[in-house]
Amino acid sequence: MWQCPRCKRQFQKNNQSHMCTLKDIGELFEGKSDEMVLAYDDIVQVISRWDPCSIGASVNTIIATSKKAWLIIRPMKKELDVKFYHDEEISSKKIKKQSLWGKKYAYHIRISRPEELDEEVFRLLKLGYEYSLK
Repeated sequence: MWQCPRCKRQFQKNNQSHMCTLKDIGELFEGKSDEMVLAYDDIVQVISRWDPCSIGASVNTIIATSKKAWLIIRPMKKELDVKFYHDEEISSKKIKKQSLWGKKYAYHIRISRPEELDEEVFRLLKLGYEYSLK
């Protein structure tokens, strides 16, 4: 893993091209509901136990990286858009949107409060995490 000396984000390849930002994760939650912040905190509490996992801010998103970026969290007006990738089609009522992204699928889950985070959501996120380690 390579860490950008400027923004401290971690990447799979040395000198990997990226949008370097010094934004703090807290800035992305300015003006957002306390419930959304608590939901984000709960997600991070679980995924940070999956080693390796590095979490950093980009311009408008939070990115979790293992060997590669595997989870993109975008704080929206009223909810978090939680996007992960997998190479197989996944069926779940928790998935709000899916799209083909090259040879993999991008899955979006929307979360607005901690009570929406359940075993199914974390099972799906774990699938995305495990796919990133391949």
